[in-house]
Amino acid sequence: MLKFHTLDVFTETPFAGNPLAVVLDADDLTTSEMQTIAREFNLSETIFVQAPQDPAHTARVRIFFPTAEIPFAGHPTIGCAIHLACQNRTGDFETPITLEEEAGLVPVTVTRHGNHIEAEFTAPVLPFAVLTDLPLDLIAASLGLQVRQIRFANHRPATHQGGPRFLFVPVDSLASLAMAKPCEPHWSALMSRADAHNAYVYTPGDNCDFQARMFSPTAGTYEDPATGSASAILAAQLWASGAVTPGTTKFALRQGVEMGRPSSIGLTIDADANGPTAVRIKGSAVPISSGQIRRR
Repeated sequence: MLKFHTLDVFTETPFAGNPLAVVLDADDLTTSEMQTIAREFNLSETIFVQAPQDPAHTARVRIFFPTAEIPFAGHPTIGCAIHLACQNRTGDFETPITLEEEAGLVPVTVTRHGNHIEAEFTAPVLPFAVLTDLPLDLIAASLGLQVRQIRFANHRPATHQGGPRFLFVPVDSLASLAMAKPCEPHWSALMSRADAHNAYVYTPGDNCDFQARMFSPTAGTYEDPATGSASAILAAQLWASGAVTPGTTKFALRQGVEMGRPSSIGLTIDADANGPTAVRIKGSAVPISSGQIRRR
């Protein structure tokens, strides 16, 4: 039997944020067994913790959708780092965690002050633009919106990549954001054109810089309440839109509001004259459950 824990990530409120399963002592599991267990949890992502390949690091981890393994993801990184840092530890602390992910080494700093705990990681890959000329009429139809709703200020749709690839779609208002939903057959046609499975739809928010929704029905998650990897890759979209200038810029992001699972994500972007040089994501997590799960 394997020990597991679940946490809600990018929130300090139980039953908000993005649920995550953390499976410990997974060294002897095969890839097939991990995929089976991830499918059993049926959460957007499950992370499996193994002994590090380099003893100087904290752990090797592998991350799975219910349908496939992925090289990197934000909310598993935040949730797993917080869980590992808090094991057998009391009081206030600040500690470094290094996770060996398939995309590369991910450094995380976990801090606790009183009842407040949060983790911040540096993205293992700097995001970059891929496609900037996708048809607005297809984008609008794929989300059940009108072309006039697909933009604000200098923000235009584009795909960016930093490990995973996302289509970023700015919309003109919170009302338009609430209306958005994947609509077939336009959605599949758009994802094929964009060579992606995910769309991150965003707009200026209330009590935050941007409020977003992330749809990925063809990857097994119709809508995700908090997407750390997309939030990191958003850095490239914001740079292209003129929202980031050389220096350090911080953004407060909200996601999952329309799902009833509000999430708060901190995005920090370091940039020089050529674009982002480092991207960091910050968030909290709250434990929900623990138990044991059998192998096949």
